[in-house]
Amino acid sequence: MMKKQSTVKKAIVISLCLFAMSTLAVAQDTHLRVVSASKGASKIAEENPKELIFNAWGSLSKKEFEKVLKLTDECIAKFGEEAAKQQTSLSSFPPSQVESPYDILNCVGVAYFIQGKVFLEQGEKEKAKEKFLVAINQFGFSQWWDPKGWFWRVAEEAEKELQLTVNSLQSTEKTEDKTREPRTENREPRKMTLAFPGTEFPVGYEKYGAFLNRGTDKYKYEIKDKKGLSKAVGEGVYPDNSVFFDPVFEKLEKKGGLKGNQWDFVNSDDFVANFYKWASIGEEPGVRLFYTAMALEKAGLFKEAIKTYYAIVVHFPRSVGWTYWQTPWYPGQVAIYKVKYLCRRHPELNVELKGARIKIIGGFDNDIDNDIFVVEPGKLQVNSQQSTVNSQIISLKQKQQAKIRKAIGGEHVKLVQYENKDWQLLVEGKPYFIQGMNYSPTKIGQSPDDGSLENWMEEDGNKNGLADAPYDAWVDKNRNNKKDEDEQALGDFRLMQEMGVNTIRIYHHPYPLNKELLMDLYKKYGIMTIIGDFLGAYTIGSGADWYKGTDYSNHQQQRKMLESVRKMVGEFKDEPYILFWLLGNENNYGIANNAKEDPEAFYRFVNQAAELIHQLDLEHPVAICNGDTLFLDIFAQSCPEVDIFGCNTYRGNYGFGGLWEDIKDFDKPVFISEYGCPAYMQGKNKEIAEEKQAEYHQGCWEDIRNNAAFSKGAGNSLGGVVFEWLDEWWKSYNPSVHNTNRNFAGPFPDGWMYEEWLGICGQGDGTESPYLRQLREVYEFYQKMWRR
Repeated sequence: MMKKQSTVKKAIVISLCLFAMSTLAVAQDTHLRVVSASKGASKIAEENPKELIFNAWGSLSKKEFEKVLKLTDECIAKFGEEAAKQQTSLSSFPPSQVESPYDILNCVGVAYFIQGKVFLEQGEKEKAKEKFLVAINQFGFSQWWDPKGWFWRVAEEAEKELQLTVNSLQSTEKTEDKTREPRTENREPRKMTLAFPGTEFPVGYEKYGAFLNRGTDKYKYEIKDKKGLSKAVGEGVYPDNSVFFDPVFEKLEKKGGLKGNQWDFVNSDDFVANFYKWASIGEEPGVRLFYTAMALEKAGLFKEAIKTYYAIVVHFPRSVGWTYWQTPWYPGQVAIYKVKYLCRRHPELNVELKGARIKIIGGFDNDIDNDIFVVEPGKLQVNSQQSTVNSQIISLKQKQQAKIRKAIGGEHVKLVQYENKDWQLLVEGKPYFIQGMNYSPTKIGQSPDDGSLENWMEEDGNKNGLADAPYDAWVDKNRNNKKDEDEQALGDFRLMQEMGVNTIRIYHHPYPLNKELLMDLYKKYGIMTIIGDFLGAYTIGSGADWYKGTDYSNHQQQRKMLESVRKMVGEFKDEPYILFWLLGNENNYGIANNAKEDPEAFYRFVNQAAELIHQLDLEHPVAICNGDTLFLDIFAQSCPEVDIFGCNTYRGNYGFGGLWEDIKDFDKPVFISEYGCPAYMQGKNKEIAEEKQAEYHQGCWEDIRNNAAFSKGAGNSLGGVVFEWLDEWWKSYNPSVHNTNRNFAGPFPDGWMYEEWLGICGQGDGTESPYLRQLREVYEFYQKMWRR
């Protein structure tokens, strides 16, 4: 997921990180220091200390403590002096990157942290305290890349270990965290009224200029009446500059209310200051308009927000911004779907954007130099009630007269394409739309990182002969973290059935699957299963070393992975609960594998695995689980044997943007294999956070549904799988604590991902895990949508 900063990269990593800009000021501020440090590093940097730390981590997981201490002592002895020099050369955290000029600092800081972990395991708390304090106070700017997909700061994790384990810890000097905090206000946000809101909605652009070369890479809008257009669009919208004469702007500027970096304003509750800051700065114009529009949207000025988003499409469709991951991001593409989202959510506005698309040829790799923008701005127009009725009639006729042109699978499960090019799944001859759930309930205190994670299909803590989570879970209705008399065991399977879930997504390794349990899930609860093989993701199935990662050109590893696939299909192909097969889990991000560096080799191997499945089983389709649409063009060229394009994607509350059209260009059906939103926001109470989580899911599900067969959309959506059923507390390293760490910036309610808070259900304070379930607001939303 992380990309090298020295190369220009494309923003289709975990998500289109709409709110990610806040970290870039830090990155830009430290860039010169990074270059300087790189050039001036001593020869000792040529000896890479990473190998010592990789081996130490591996030995720690095996509890080979003597070996761990030997490896880390060697790292400290060889590189400690240089690490200290790198620490003193910094005044803040350098930009996070996998190949860093500060690798020596990072490794030495981690070495002390690992030693602290060893001494804790051995019960030597004073020694552990000593090591953690060295990591905090002497190497406080060290960071470490987790192959799960992000960096973590060593000092932060060392402090947590001290607080949680060493009760005798006295006050310590803490490293200042330079992470940019969202701008917050103590008072309630004001209502917002613009002094110059514009005279038209929607704006008649044809009156003020000309659209040239529509639908080509030569597109441009030529303004002929700038004064008239400015008056029509209003303040904050290009080309109008009346914001500088707005009395509110003048007052805020005079009082110093607009001082500071613009990225500090993005996630602020003070949308008034946010708007005037963004509308008045000299930022890249498309990016400036995007965040101006977002401030207007938060303020509830939806007409003005729509006009501002659409202005990007008209004037700056080739605009480029930058994400948390130091990758390019294209506000013009996103703006189209933000407009559509707002029109859909606010029918009272009675407007619709028709025909708009920004297609980027060559846009599925990580290099913007080969991008060609084909722009059709479409038209934002008043929505005719009759045209809506006509569209519904046409859709109904298409559905009634649909003829199948292509079919994949057997009689029980079949994937079909109709003559109108729409796609649909059929189960027993009836349309089947995936209302899915990623289901892997994890007990508090367990983690795959330390080998303590157990198989949820076999756990029976209360010794009643039933799997705990599937059958013994109960709902903590009043959230008092204890089981009251009226809170009887229901089990997750029943709770998911009552929510409307019809599919779960799981993998056949690293733990064996319980056929009897999956059969009961199908027969009693009506829920089918998508079974996947990781195909070397996280090195599962390939036998590769974790830090070296799976090599998709390695024949020995290929054989192991194909044997794993063969085993999966042979064991489950005749089970009636199988919906289809799934290959991988966002392997293309290169987490513990080389698919990012050599995507051609990876997708060729995916095709080989899919071909094997088709040889073994003619009854079920085969899907890939990609990371968003990164390398979609290479996939389309290399994987004819893959029937369905699945992808994990987190793009925002508006849905998935142009993903449907992009995939339709390659004539493939698609299902969203993973999407979701945390139920946590810094500085907000649980009620607000859970409300925002539900809103996010609603926008995503509406988009998934609106692109199904015979809909107004692309017609290639097969459904989606929510991530996830239950909060997992191990994601930020200490599985006994529900961490509120910011894992990475992204398009979420407060601009950050909190990996431990993605559940449709929470586990309360953890004391009644794995049984207690606190159903969040999003549960009720899906219940209404899925059980209609």
